[in-house]
Amino acid sequence: MIHRTLTRNLQDALEVYPAVALLGPRQSGKTTLALEVGKSFDALYLDLESEQDRARLANPELYLSDHLERLVILDEVHRTPGLFPVLRGLIDRSRRAGRRSGLYLLLGSASLDLLKQTGESLAGRISYIELTPFTILEAGTGNVDKLWTRGGFPDSMLASTEPISFRWRQDFIRTYLERDIPQFGPRIAAETLRRFWTMLAWHQGGMVNMSQFSRSLGIDVKTVSNYMDLLVDLLLVRRLPPWHENPGKRLVRTPKVFIRDSGLTHALLGIADKDMLLSHPVVGQSWECFVIENILDSAPADVQGYFYRTGGGAEIDLLLVWPDGKRWAVEVKRSLTPKLERGFHSAHADLGPERSFVVYPGTERYRISETVEAISLADLALELQLANKR
Repeated sequence: MIHRTLTRNLQDALEVYPAVALLGPRQSGKTTLALEVGKSFDALYLDLESEQDRARLANPELYLSDHLERLVILDEVHRTPGLFPVLRGLIDRSRRAGRRSGLYLLLGSASLDLLKQTGESLAGRISYIELTPFTILEAGTGNVDKLWTRGGFPDSMLASTEPISFRWRQDFIRTYLERDIPQFGPRIAAETLRRFWTMLAWHQGGMVNMSQFSRSLGIDVKTVSNYMDLLVDLLLVRRLPPWHENPGKRLVRTPKVFIRDSGLTHALLGIADKDMLLSHPVVGQSWECFVIENILDSAPADVQGYFYRTGGGAEIDLLLVWPDGKRWAVEVKRSLTPKLERGFHSAHADLGPERSFVVYPGTERYRISETVEAISLADLALELQLANKR
């Protein structure tokens, strides 16, 4: 089993909080991680997609009261929103009895309903942790191209052949559209949402014009915005906000949008393997978004990511901002001999970051200039992981 970097964080949270919510898209490995961590807590596992397990919770307060001495793992907990007031009462009862941590581990495939429900019922009693598909540090530094091409979902990344991986991702997309997404809101036309999702793949890393999508799809702008919000809330799409704290410059204020898993991007575009990817027009943007997503997943939780672009052409692909105001600038290049453009130098002069990097596909680490270092994705991810531990 591939070790997940969040294992220690999850164990620590369960030692402190009565409830922990482990959030992530379907098939990202939440159940596997929860069961592995649960071994040391003598955990009881309930899958709320199972009729048998849901039947046990016909009277949830009575059933869960009999297991207050154990960690209870509730998988796909958004399916039973009526549980949250019950959990709050049981947590408060356990606190009065002296047990203040390690009561419930809640697994959810989306943030929208789960965060709303727990925010209303478990405020001050719960910690949130997001589990992504495999990152570069988990997949291994020798698997960069494989991770980029197939994406990080375990069944896709670890498939025995490229065709099996590609077929798994196609089935994953179909299942999400036909079965999973309808759980989270009013009826959505699966084919229209698929077309929208595919359009996002073609615009990977771009600044999306909702009006343009509206015209292409034949639906109103509000519906397009709702589709976007849904995919973001399902943890499938990321909106990267622009950095705007520079009043002396005319800054771009529209967020960049990209599909978070590169393998899903490729499946939506019919890109079955690396050879097809390298000859596809989306290759550069796919690589850039793959790198950005891995960096953000490796960074400490309190570090915020932005991009920087001015009307005059100054641009930085990713700006990492620490709570104390410290900044790291990251430029992404696909070339083995990366060169910095004038727009990067202008943005660098505007922002004055403490450290600056160019992430490229090579393995050697070296200085491009006095202030900018060329670095591999794996090495930068490791730098950020070490920063997370300090």
